Amino acid sequence: MSYRPDVISSLAEVGEAAWNGLLAAQGETNPFLSYAFLHAMHESGSASAETGWQPQYLALWDGGELAAAMPLYVKSHSYGEYVFDWAWADAYHRNGIEYYPKLLSAIPFTPVTGGRLLARDGQARAALVALLKAQQKAADISSTHVLYPPEEQAMQLHEAGFMLRSGVQFHWLNQGYTDFEQFLSTLEHKKRKNIRAERRKVREAGVTMRQIRGRDATDADWRFFHRCYSNTYAEHRSSPYLNLDFFQRIGAAMPGNILLVVAERAGRAIASSLVIHTEDTLYGRYWGADEHVPCLHFETAYYQPLEFCIANGIATFEGGAQGEHKMARGFLPQKTWSAHWLAHPAFADAVERFLERESGGIDDYISELNERNPFRA
Repeated sequence: MSYRPDVISSLAEVGEAAWNGLLAAQGETNPFLSYAFLHAMHESGSASAETGWQPQYLALWDGGELAAAMPLYVKSHSYGEYVFDWAWADAYHRNGIEYYPKLLSAIPFTPVTGGRLLARDGQARAALVALLKAQQKAADISSTHVLYPPEEQAMQLHEAGFMLRSGVQFHWLNQGYTDFEQFLSTLEHKKRKNIRAERRKVREAGVTMRQIRGRDATDADWRFFHRCYSNTYAEHRSSPYLNLDFFQRIGAAMPGNILLVVAERAGRAIASSLVIHTEDTLYGRYWGADEHVPCLHFETAYYQPLEFCIANGIATFEGGAQGEHKMARGFLPQKTWSAHWLAHPAFADAVERFLERESGGIDDYISELNERNPFRA
């Protein structure tokens, strides 16, 4: 079958119906791949050419139907990716070779596994991989990186000449718990005791919690959340990736996928977290506070979302990037994938040897973590 290839700089060129229709055709329910989320990233200016995320999506058309597509960016830096290649960029620089620009397929600022090779069928997906290879060879770039694809897509890219890299995240799995206490009863005594102590400290500090569904969130709620989110970056002496306009856009466009958690003391909001969810998966995203209360982060960003998962029968809580401390709260290690192609043969050979060594270390690390399972035998 012959497809018409296209490179698009805005999802508006595709349209919401065509984009979401392609997701539906392959059964992709990840909310971060939705038109609403990605378009908000671009239209708010959070992920744009000005911020070093120039959209250059690949698309294949079959007549007037979108047969395949790939979220793709020209990157001028490596910020906001969560699969770190700073050492590779430094090695290029020390040898007088430009590492940027590079091509990156990912959801900006979002370390969540989801489809990258979006296609209505296997034939269209194979054609999309061929288009990606042609695009990267024709462009003046050092490399292409596909972050957090599902394993089967990572393997397809590997067959097409990409090198694979693995990483670790921590996910909580709902075993049909009826309430938070039943979940706690499955943990080792020390873990259970610590969680109860952390929650008690928050209560004794006079803090109460409020869960706000996206459809009920007001403009004031979003402004307060954004202030908290920005404070988190300020405390680490960095600038926030996402602006208020982005959060207001997703609040209006995808309210059914949003939960805000607000902590209050003496009638005043002091902290907030944002999680994104579907019917079966909840994704921990952002949090921040106006003032410090011991253990408030755990209550706002972990325990309240866990209670929401249990109450709504949500099967998985993905805790985001890194965070071995999550294991003490019932999260277990899960392997993640990324795929990489480097144009320079000598550097590609060096990176491939590095990844072989790193992969063995990741597997050993996961085995070690599983030996420290937080649940009772």
